[in-house]
Amino acid sequence: MKTVTMRVDDSIYDMIKIAADGQKRNLSNFIEFATIQYLTSSQFVEKDEMTEILEDKELVKNLMSGLEDFKKGEYTIV
Repeated sequence: MKTVTMRVDDSIYDMIKIAADGQKRNLSNFIEFATIQYLTSSQFVEKDEMTEILEDKELVKNLMSGLEDFKKGEYTIV
């Protein structure tokens, strides 16, 4: 297990504390829980959604083209 020290605005701390209290969790447990919730919901898609994405041939073509451009270094970060 790792220990993490972080700085947050007082207003952000207050929001986290209220949310933790509302779920009857201590602060560190709530931050861990909220982080896991965020990472799993934003990084993965449901099976039905992935099927829909993969069936969109034009989208897949554009994504693959973008990946190739990325691999070649042909992109601009804006």
